[in-house]
Amino acid sequence: MPNPQFLVLFGSQTGTAQDVSERLGREARRRRLGCRVQALDSYPVVNLINEPLVIFVCATTGQGDPPDNMKNFWRFIFRKNLPTTALCQMEFAVLGLGDSSYTKFNFVAKKLHRRLLQLGGSALLPVCLGDDQHELGPDAAVDPWLRDLWDRVLSLLPPPPDLAEIPPGVPLPSKFTLLFLQEAPRMGSEGQRVAHPGSQEPPSESKPFLAPMISNQRVTGPSHFQDVRLIEFDISGSGISFAAGDVVLIQPSNSAAHVQQFCQVLGLDPDQLFTLQPREPDVSCPTRLPQPCSMWHLVSHYLDIASVPRRSFFELLACLSLHELEREKLLEFSSAQGQEELFEYCNRPRRTILEVLCDFPHTAAAIPPDYLLDLIPAIRPRAFSIASSMLAHPSRLQILVAVVQFQTRLKEPRRGLCSSWLASLDPGQGPVRVPLWVRPGSLAFPETPDTPVIMVGPGTGVAPFRAAIQERVAQGQTRNFLFFGCRWRDQDFYWEAEWQELEMRDCLTLVPAFSREQEQKVYVQHRLRELGSLVWELLDRQGAYFYLAGNAKSMPADVSEALMSIFQEDGGLCSPDAAAYLARLQRTQRFQTETWA
Repeated sequence: MPNPQFLVLFGSQTGTAQDVSERLGREARRRRLGCRVQALDSYPVVNLINEPLVIFVCATTGQGDPPDNMKNFWRFIFRKNLPTTALCQMEFAVLGLGDSSYTKFNFVAKKLHRRLLQLGGSALLPVCLGDDQHELGPDAAVDPWLRDLWDRVLSLLPPPPDLAEIPPGVPLPSKFTLLFLQEAPRMGSEGQRVAHPGSQEPPSESKPFLAPMISNQRVTGPSHFQDVRLIEFDISGSGISFAAGDVVLIQPSNSAAHVQQFCQVLGLDPDQLFTLQPREPDVSCPTRLPQPCSMWHLVSHYLDIASVPRRSFFELLACLSLHELEREKLLEFSSAQGQEELFEYCNRPRRTILEVLCDFPHTAAAIPPDYLLDLIPAIRPRAFSIASSMLAHPSRLQILVAVVQFQTRLKEPRRGLCSSWLASLDPGQGPVRVPLWVRPGSLAFPETPDTPVIMVGPGTGVAPFRAAIQERVAQGQTRNFLFFGCRWRDQDFYWEAEWQELEMRDCLTLVPAFSREQEQKVYVQHRLRELGSLVWELLDRQGAYFYLAGNAKSMPADVSEALMSIFQEDGGLCSPDAAAYLARLQRTQRFQTETWA
């Protein structure tokens, strides 16, 4: 008799929702239940009408937006023509992951829960609201919710009576087996699946374009605290095309030093070739890995050894550990009671997977290679706003990259994997190629020639607006208003000469805010208020579109507050009417944002 089945669907931006979903899959296997785990956009959504039990795990990104891998599902599920009985046979539960420091905390999970009820679904539990801001992270809400969930699931899908539950300390079978090759295959058999110049299909995650890097230039002053790069790629013959507001995704690699250290700690031969074989018939091999593949390629291009490990990493590592003392500590870190200590050891100082393995050397040296892909997540592509227009720079693509580096209590500085990797590449020393592809962004600019555009982009948030201004100027659209914020005119005023030249041609009105050049800090929201009458005139009388890009923490709320103030002081609206006016701008796509954490 087949095991009872249910479905877990996730929408994940940074990997947390996927990790929780895979945890659900593992816990189901321990309980002898069949469980499919899929990203929402890879699931044929029309099949939902046939699913008796579905658990949705979804993150909220930016200003209440769904993650990229559930946007198609999101559009479908909110179609107005879906009947209110569409999901009447489905029992469901929604687990949300968010950050309560943002106004739209867990907005996606809450809205999805309501929508599934509207379509006739029956909720097993109230929506779970995992919170990054809790001192124990999302698990503080997730753990008790999952206990209740399993009670409900097991009452609906009782496992086969003749099969006992697999206890927590026993490792589940690995997803894949690594079949080591005794002989090296013919030269050239290993390599990344890539889109070749002249290819019919546009580059994608499974087939990126290896773009030659043309230049990699630091654009902040030598004494500035942050290294920011303007990087240019040649996309000739790639089939890539993009418009202002689009985003490029880049697949980074681990540093050679980290790859070497990882192989040493685990006792792996970097030159060893293997083929990957799934254990289950419904599991496919990662498309990004060549067959056969070398250990060096796997660790360099696929395993995210520089990421901060999640609790599931410690759970599996404890199962695999043969060293009594190390196993005891790993079990503590993976238990519900040990989450505070795990946070102090791992999350607060941003300790990496590689550093944790170095701290548990006996366990690391005994990890069976078959478990590498279960233990360590895949390196995720990083998204950057495209900072150039094809109308101004044909067959070129430019990005503005802030190199992430900061200090915690650990001796070694913390570094962003992708930004540090990009910064290390020097096309002056020889050819450099970077795997990339393009997808539509969340900003769309008006096509009507006379529509004014107000853009607010502090710091690297100005990148998509440079693309938009270049594109609009090339099309004869000159009513461009840019509010740009940085610290110092002579240190981080990106594209100053370019803006000044456009001002002289009457193609741009530039309003800079230099926060550190006077005693009182001045930010973009202050400049907006100073020019409140102009902003109101453009929005209310001339139908302007308003755009905002940059850090999601406090800037979007500060700018929205400045607009509310302008609507009241310069537009003469009362507070409720000002809020309704702002909501109407958002609803009609005349107020658009692109923010990142």
